[in-house]
Amino acid sequence: MGSFDIITLIFLGLAVFVIFKLRSVLGERTGAEPPPPEVLRRDAPQAPVRDEKIITLPQRTPPPVEEAEPESAFRWQDFAEEGSALAAGFDAIVALDPTFHPRSFAAGAKAAYEMIVTAFNNGDRKALKNLLSREIFDAFSQDITERETRGEAIESNFVSLDKADITDASVKARTAQVTVRFVSQMITATRDKAGTVVDGSLDRIVNVKDTWTFSRDTASKDPNWRLVATGDGE
Repeated sequence: MGSFDIITLIFLGLAVFVIFKLRSVLGERTGAEPPPPEVLRRDAPQAPVRDEKIITLPQRTPPPVEEAEPESAFRWQDFAEEGSALAAGFDAIVALDPTFHPRSFAAGAKAAYEMIVTAFNNGDRKALKNLLSREIFDAFSQDITERETRGEAIESNFVSLDKADITDASVKARTAQVTVRFVSQMITATRDKAGTVVDGSLDRIVNVKDTWTFSRDTASKDPNWRLVATGDGE
């Protein structure tokens, strides 16, 4: 019993000593102690963590607001006055043939004019047949026949085709008609059987003015325009 009491006292003394040392180092808990480091890290605002793999994209800005397009200009402004009978004629043709435009028509009319004049002077009925109405073809063919009967021949050369101005446009019973005034410069002369120049001159350039009317049946699948009337361009 005596030895047991002595060992017990020794351990009790050691325990008291250890507790005393811990208090001196750690101090007593009073409830006002600062939270442990892990609490501070959890509760405090977190600083952003840089991730080298993340690329910040630029903010998407809303697309610019497109301004309303201005009202289109008068579409025939280069060819007719607004509100004119010619402009109304263009509108009427386009209503039946959306592919029509005075600009392309005038270009085609210039080509047709040169082809027809050249074919007529050369007496080429075959070339004329697909370019003229039946009535005009018959008239041109008759003139060629009379010239051939007299033994005459025409020599001509286009120097320039300066103008092809559309002066009238209309629709009658789905048939479109467009009148064009041509101004050209040509050298032309007529020779008789002996080769003598009996009309015109091979050395003089003359101004030629013609007014021609072309027609097309818009109900037909045939897209070609044909010459239906001729006149001088004065």
